[in-house]
Amino acid sequence: MTSSILKVENLQKRFGGLTATDDVSLTVEPGEIHALIGPNGAGKTTLISQLFGELAHDAGHISLNGQKIDSLPTPDRVARGLARTFQITCLLPDYTALQNVSIACQVQKGHSFHFLASARRDTDLREEAAVLLRRVGLEERAGELVANLAHGERKQLELAVALATRPRLLLLDEPMAGLGHVESQQMVDLLLSLKGQFSMLLVEHDMDAVFALADRISVLVYGRIIATGSADEIRSNADVKTAYLGEGDELC
Repeated sequence: MTSSILKVENLQKRFGGLTATDDVSLTVEPGEIHALIGPNGAGKTTLISQLFGELAHDAGHISLNGQKIDSLPTPDRVARGLARTFQITCLLPDYTALQNVSIACQVQKGHSFHFLASARRDTDLREEAAVLLRRVGLEERAGELVANLAHGERKQLELAVALATRPRLLLLDEPMAGLGHVESQQMVDLLLSLKGQFSMLLVEHDMDAVFALADRISVLVYGRIIATGSADEIRSNADVKTAYLGEGDELC
């Protein structure tokens, strides 16, 4: 039996009297896109931050590739195959798209992040970065400063930076956030092109995107998972409908 890429067991996080993640358990299987959805304030980004090591959990365990990573800082989790994108892109605005990806390639290879200039000169790094930019559809924007890129292009670039770390698991936090209809469809197509090559935990509000991408969906409400299943199972789940209708949302 193939081991889960990610296994989360009874994860808890409290902020004073607020329970942000409440006994959360889930898995992501090899090659799977597992979507995490829920109303605003459900605890989705808090959970992603715990998985990435940016926020310590109070109880429970996180295993990556069969090994517990509870005590590991973020860089060590990245070294073990974890990568993350953010709701608001986290890039170097005064560097070009190619330089941003080159620097990520440089760090992945264990080179010192202090010597950023070497990423500009190293032909191998530049070639590897160019391949990744082509993969996300940004090859023609390689020489453009990040500050001059459109929002959707920055989302694509952040994905290329994540791929530069050679991840086993991608944590995707709202990749459709702020995108128009055309850009959202382009991002869906891009993620579909990566499906099966990388395991993904996808946090997303765009239900059309979720249903187009996800093999399984977990629903988080007030920090607790109330349902996990296929798109059809989630669509027909009474508790899920109540949670979304209570927020004024609808499941498509």
